[in-house]
Amino acid sequence: MDNQTDITLLRFLANRRVILGSGSPRRKELLSGLGITFTVDSSSHTKEKYDPSLPHEAIARTLAELKSDGFHRTLEGDELLITADTLVLCDGEILGKPKDRVDAHRMLRLLSGKTHQVVTGVCLRDIAHRHSFSSLSEVTFREISDEEIYYYIDNYRPYDKAGAYGIQEWIGYAAISSIHGSYFNIVGLPVQKLYVELSTFLANPEI
Repeated sequence: MDNQTDITLLRFLANRRVILGSGSPRRKELLSGLGITFTVDSSSHTKEKYDPSLPHEAIARTLAELKSDGFHRTLEGDELLITADTLVLCDGEILGKPKDRVDAHRMLRLLSGKTHQVVTGVCLRDIAHRHSFSSLSEVTFREISDEEIYYYIDNYRPYDKAGAYGIQEWIGYAAISSIHGSYFNIVGLPVQKLYVELSTFLANPEI
């Protein structure tokens, strides 16, 4: 984007009240990094139901849209709601948040020595329009031992993370050999793409 686009986005956002519909501290930190003023309101009534035959990127978008549609109140005229959902995919399986230590170990054992995909779906919605998009990144783990897996689980307790890991934590430093695509997408929000999509949505909400 050129400087004119940047100025346009800042001007549009100055007249909007942006709401991050997520309680994730990682998404809050990432959105703050864009210099956008926003509030956090993760109150929603969402049932995460989707057609499993959908492409994985479509599933991530669908879940982000369900979170948006399930927001607990009607948006006001100057409000813009951002919701997101991140999926970890390995060997055709969608890895959600682990239920317990055993499930976390199972997931990390599955990821060991393989390349997997991380997809984040994002939904932008105001009182009259909605637009969703997704971003895909690939992550490769080296072979990791059970001792390393249990060390990570017991010290970092990744039970609130899809795929049972956070790339910004110890395991990202010690076990991830390469990534392809947006690092921030893997953390939980593809902020560079979000910035571009926000610019387009605010300039032309009919997209």
